[in-house]
Amino acid sequence: MTATYAPLNPTPRILLGPGPSNVPPAVYRAMSAPLVGHLDPEFVALMEEVKQMLREVMLTKNATTFPVSGTGSAGMEFCCVNLIEPSDEVLICVNGVFGARMTDVAQRCGAQVATVQAPWGRIIEPEAVATALKEMKAPKLVGIVHAETSTGVRQPMEEIARIAHDHGALLLMDCVTSLGGCPVRVDDWQVDAAYSGTQKCLSCPPGLAPVTFGARALEKATKRRTKAQSWYLDLNLLAGYWGQDRVYHHTAPVTMNYALREALRLVLEEGLEKRWARHEQNHYALKAGLEAIGLKLASQEGHQLWQLNSVTIPAGVDDATVRRRLLQRYNIEIGGGLGEWKGKTWRVGLMGESSREENVMLFLAALGNILNDFGCRIDTGAALSAASAVYRQRGEKRCEA
Repeated sequence: MTATYAPLNPTPRILLGPGPSNVPPAVYRAMSAPLVGHLDPEFVALMEEVKQMLREVMLTKNATTFPVSGTGSAGMEFCCVNLIEPSDEVLICVNGVFGARMTDVAQRCGAQVATVQAPWGRIIEPEAVATALKEMKAPKLVGIVHAETSTGVRQPMEEIARIAHDHGALLLMDCVTSLGGCPVRVDDWQVDAAYSGTQKCLSCPPGLAPVTFGARALEKATKRRTKAQSWYLDLNLLAGYWGQDRVYHHTAPVTMNYALREALRLVLEEGLEKRWARHEQNHYALKAGLEAIGLKLASQEGHQLWQLNSVTIPAGVDDATVRRRLLQRYNIEIGGGLGEWKGKTWRVGLMGESSREENVMLFLAALGNILNDFGCRIDTGAALSAASAVYRQRGEKRCEA
């Protein structure tokens, strides 16, 4: 007997977790455009537009800037397999899940990996990187996460880039969660290679990983002694497709590139500075609302991400129950803690399309109501008033300007 399946009809959610974020209607419309071949002249023209728009969003002039077919983790693997050869000395900075993941990938490439560690929720101090590099003979690469999604920490980059270069190493930056939500200045920070993802602050569905290689990284990748570990992610092969020759390599996800083009267009239409300011404002409003009811962010003060907020869970409150009730009662998705912070924090994302005042206010009200179920005696009105005060104050500053 043949089974009968109902048409697909997912419930629309308010996505306030660590990704994906909500997708603008214009991006959905772009994904419904007619499919063309991956070597069609119209798609080739779109590829060039995507490359140029990515340069503008990543603030780089790097010619080698394009989206890898795969999620942000594919971007990480792409950078590692092209920049690391067996026996290379590599230093990876670890202060959360994604630094640890980069370490694993580098080890799989055959690197001699050393790590510099910081407690979860804290930044990597430049002095620690300098000390670690001095203990290495010939470091080839330093890898670091700009926005650690597991903890909500934003890492200062410029000094670490200088230290890496002083020791003859390339700097590889993970900007999966930061791109489009806070300043990412690839050229100004002298980052040699970086990778990101589409589903966070760019508000595009998951499926592509923007990457960029500067001159030093490109030289390392193109003058390797050995072939890259991955055929699919080999820059020397992909360059033939994303470069001027358009040599067939793989069937690119055409519809995902439609989506990324439209998402990037919306980012640039809003303007990077305005987009960053929007994420900053919503972060501070959320933080003020949480503090008004006795909740704190777990990440280091002064280095907290605007787009990913790690909230310390009150004693006696069950993590999974709160997240389940948020989803069932209010249609809000947030993330639970990972690794050391599993069951200890909630990860509240305010990314891209999801970073809106109405979402901040709805979440504060919903969380307050649910916490009252646990006997926490939350004054939800105080949370909303504190958040409103942030919006009011920042609105007044804009008017004065």
